[in-house]
Amino acid sequence: MRDPEGRLRDLDWEPAADIEVEPVAIDSPDGLNVLRHSTAHVLAQAVQRVKPQTNLGIGPPVTDGFYYDFGAEHPFTPEDLKAIEKEMQRIIRDGQRFVRRVVTDDEARAELADEPFKLELIGLKGGQKEAAEGASVEVGAGELTIYDNVTRDGETAWKDLCRGPHLPSTRLIGNGWALMRIAGAYWRGSEKNPQLQRIYGTAWPTKDELRAYQTRLEEAAKRDHRKLGKELDLFSFPDELGSGMSVWHPRGGIVRGEMEQHARKRHIEGGYTYVYTPHISKEDLFWQSNHLVNYKDDMFPPMKIDEERDDEGNVTRKGYDYYLKPMNCPMHILIYKERGRSYRDLPLRLAENGTVYRYERSGALHGLTRVRGFTQDDSHLFVAPERLQEEVGKVLDFIVSMLRDFGLTEFELELSMRDDEKDKWIGSDEFWESSTHALRQVGLASGLKLTEVPGEAAFYGPKIDLKTTDALGRVWQLSTVQVDPNLPERFGLEYTGSDGEKHRPIMIHRALFGSIERFFAILLEHYAGAFPVWLSPVQVMGIPVAEEYADYLDGVIDRLRAAGVRAEVDHSADRMQKKIRTHTTQKVPLQLIAGEQDRAAGTVSFRFRDGSQSNGVPVAEAIALVTGAIAAKTLVNTADDLIPVGEPA
Repeated sequence: MRDPEGRLRDLDWEPAADIEVEPVAIDSPDGLNVLRHSTAHVLAQAVQRVKPQTNLGIGPPVTDGFYYDFGAEHPFTPEDLKAIEKEMQRIIRDGQRFVRRVVTDDEARAELADEPFKLELIGLKGGQKEAAEGASVEVGAGELTIYDNVTRDGETAWKDLCRGPHLPSTRLIGNGWALMRIAGAYWRGSEKNPQLQRIYGTAWPTKDELRAYQTRLEEAAKRDHRKLGKELDLFSFPDELGSGMSVWHPRGGIVRGEMEQHARKRHIEGGYTYVYTPHISKEDLFWQSNHLVNYKDDMFPPMKIDEERDDEGNVTRKGYDYYLKPMNCPMHILIYKERGRSYRDLPLRLAENGTVYRYERSGALHGLTRVRGFTQDDSHLFVAPERLQEEVGKVLDFIVSMLRDFGLTEFELELSMRDDEKDKWIGSDEFWESSTHALRQVGLASGLKLTEVPGEAAFYGPKIDLKTTDALGRVWQLSTVQVDPNLPERFGLEYTGSDGEKHRPIMIHRALFGSIERFFAILLEHYAGAFPVWLSPVQVMGIPVAEEYADYLDGVIDRLRAAGVRAEVDHSADRMQKKIRTHTTQKVPLQLIAGEQDRAAGTVSFRFRDGSQSNGVPVAEAIALVTGAIAAKTLVNTADDLIPVGEPA
C-alpha cells in the first residue's frame, strides 16, 4: 500500500494515527516491483542454503524481472541453478513472513559481519552518488532496515539488508516465476572491483503471465538484431577493431543510407542547416563545456599531440592533449560563436550526423544498442527565451512525424523536472518555472500520454523524452528534447535583440533517433528484418522459371532500376524453388517471377514474403505498384499489402 506521502509500505505497517492509504495492485508497476524484489530475497536465501559460503551483493527488481549478485568461490553451473530453483520452491511453500526491523548502522554491521559487500554499502549510506546500480533497494539517506524471513514457528530463517517493502509471505509469490540465466557482473559496476555471479529471474502474478512473457522472449530471440545482422549480412563487429566498434556491410549500408537521406531531406525542409565538425578536439574545449569535469570517466583517454623532445628526451615543445569527442554540442556552439548574431538569426537550427566516442564498460556493450563509437543525428537549436515553447512544440511535432515515417505509431512522453532539493540545481526559480511550464504545455498539446517525473531533470534544465512501443510491446526511449541555458552561459553566447541590447539565447539539445546505430537495431527488431519496401536493401528480386526467361526478366528489372528501384535478377544455377526460399529467407519484400505465359503476355507474377502471389500483372502496372509502395513507405508482406497507387506507369 501507499501512504499519504506516496511511500510504499508493507501491509503490516501501523501508522501513528488514522490515515487514508492507497492500495497497490500486484499487477501495477509498483506491485510488480514488490513481487520481484520479494522473489529476489527468496533466491538469495536459496543460494545461501545450497552454497552456504556465498556472500550477498544486491538484488533489485528490474524491467520484467529481478537479479541478485553473489560473491561465490566458483561460478554457478546449470546444475546449481536447478538445485536453487528446488530450494526456492520449498521456501515459497513454507510461507515465511517478511518482517521489517529498523537497525542502527552499528547493529547492521554486527548482524552482517560476514557479508563484506553489505558492510561496504552501509559505509556508503547517504552518499551523493548511488552506492551501486540497484543499491537504492537496500540503503539510502534514511534509516537502515533489515528484513527477516520468519518461519511459521517464529524462527528467523534468513535475513537481508533491505529498504522494502515486501509481500507479507513467500507463499504469495506463487508459481509465476522462473530463473532465467547466469552472468558475471562487477561489484558496483566497476572493472576494478571483484567480479560477482549474477542470477537473473522473472516473476509475474500468475503462471499464465509467466508463460506469455516467456513466449515474448522466444520471439525477441528470433528478432535479436545481432542474429539478424549476421543472417541478413548487414553489419559485424570485427575483433581487429576492438570491442563496441561496428562495420556496416553493403546491405546494411543501404538501409542506413536511406534512413540518413530521408532524415536529411526532412530536416532541410524543417529549417535545419547541416554542419560538419571534427572527431577530436583539444582538451580546452571540453574543460569549458565541463565534459572533462562531469563526463571524463565516459571519455576515451587523451592523445598527446605536437610534443617535441630533444635527443636526451627532454621536452622542448609542450604538446596538447586531444580527446575524441563524446558529444557534438561544444563544436556546434563554436559555430554559433563564430560571428555576431541578431534576433533575426534565431532560431538557429544546426544539424549533424556526428560520430562520437564514449568509453562504455565492456560489460555494458550490447550489439548496436550500446557501442563505443556511434553516430548521433544531433541537432542544436539556439532560441530566444520567449520563443522556447513555440520552438519545442515544433521540435516535438517534427520528431513524431519523422518516427511515423519509419512505421512507429505508439508514443508517450516523460517530462523530467526539478524537485525540491535546492542544492542539486543551478539557475533561477523563474527559469525553472517558465521552462518547465513551456515543456508541459507542449506535452499536453501533443495529445500523447505525459508522465511527469520530479527530480530527473539535468542539473541545468528540464527535458522531454519521447518513448515508443515496438511490435513486441517493448518500450524504447528514443528522442530527447533538452532545455539548456548552462552551455550558452559557459561560452558567453549572445544575440542582439530587437531592443538593440545583448541577450543570452537558450540552447535546445535534440537527438531524434538517439543514435543511428541504436535506432537501426530497434527498427531491425521491430520488423524482424522484414523492412518496408523503401528501406529494404533489395526491393525486388527477379526469378525466372527457367534460364530461358532470364533475358525477359532482365528487361523488366532494367525498367525498375531506371525508376530508382533496387532490383536484381537471380542468375544462379539454383532451381526456381530454391531461389524463392533463399530470397524469402533474406526478407526480400517483392519477388517477380516470369515464365512462358508472362513473357508471351508482357506480364509478371508477384510473390510476397508470406508465400502469397499475384499472377499475370502487366509490367507497367507492376512498376507502378512497386514505385508506389516505395513512395508510400508501405510495409508489404502479403498480396493484400500491395495496393495500387495512381495510374500504371
